[in-house]
Amino acid sequence: MIRTLFFCAFLGLCVVLVLPWFILWSVLTGDPAAMYRLSMRVLAVATRIGGIRVHVEGLENIPPGVCVFASNHASNLDPVVFFPAIPRRISVLIKKELMNIPILAVSMRIAHFVPVDRADRDAAAASVDLAVRYLREGLSFAIFPEGTRSVDGRLRPFKKGVAVMAIQAGVPVVPVAIAGTQSLLRKGHRTIRSGDVTVRFCPPIDASQFTLDRRAELLALIESAVAAVLPADQQPGSKEPITID
Repeated sequence: MIRTLFFCAFLGLCVVLVLPWFILWSVLTGDPAAMYRLSMRVLAVATRIGGIRVHVEGLENIPPGVCVFASNHASNLDPVVFFPAIPRRISVLIKKELMNIPILAVSMRIAHFVPVDRADRDAAAASVDLAVRYLREGLSFAIFPEGTRSVDGRLRPFKKGVAVMAIQAGVPVVPVAIAGTQSLLRKGHRTIRSGDVTVRFCPPIDASQFTLDRRAELLALIESAVAAVLPADQQPGSKEPITID
C-alpha cells in the first residue's frame, strides 16, 4: 500500500506542479516534444517508485518510419510500462472520459491524443479517421486493440480498428506483448505489487499489402503474433463475462 501511495503521489505532484509549465511551453512554441519527453520520464520514474522492473525486448524490430504499435491490455499499468518503452513520440487512442481530467486533458489535446467514444459507433469511426490523418502526417500510434482490459490477464479478441487504421494509412503494425502487469495490478484492485514486466516488440507486419476487404486477415496476423510470445497464463482462454469497473 505504501508503494502505491508513493506511486500515485509522485504522478499527482508532477501533473499539478510540473506539467502546466510544459503545457505553456508547448503552446508558445507549437511543439509538444519537450512535454512528451517529460511525461515519458515521469512514467519511467513512477515505475521504479512502484518497484516495477521493466525489461524491453525486440527494439530492433521497430521500423524507422511511422507505424502502429498494437499491444495486449491486462492492467492499468500497461500504458505506464509500454509508452516509455517506445523510442519515439506516439499518439494514443484513449477513452473519451479521460478528457475530463483537468490539466491532463489539455496536455493530451496538445499531444494529439485521440479520444474514443466506444458507446457511439459514428463517433468511434470519426476517431479512427482522425487517427489515420495523424498517421499520414507522420505520427505513430500505440493501441490496445482488445478495447478494454482483460478480466483475467488472458488475451482477448482484437477489434478491427487497428487493422482499419493501418490499412488506410498504409503503415506497418508492430505487435507488442506485455507480460506480467496482470499480477502487479489486477483489474478491480488498487494496490500495486512490485515485480518484473516484459515489453516485447515483435517483427512488423506490412499493412500496405492489405485492403480493407482483407482487414480480418491482417487482424488475425496481429493477434496471433502477440499471442505467440505471451506466457502460458496470458494465452487466449475460454470466453468469460466482461466486467467494466
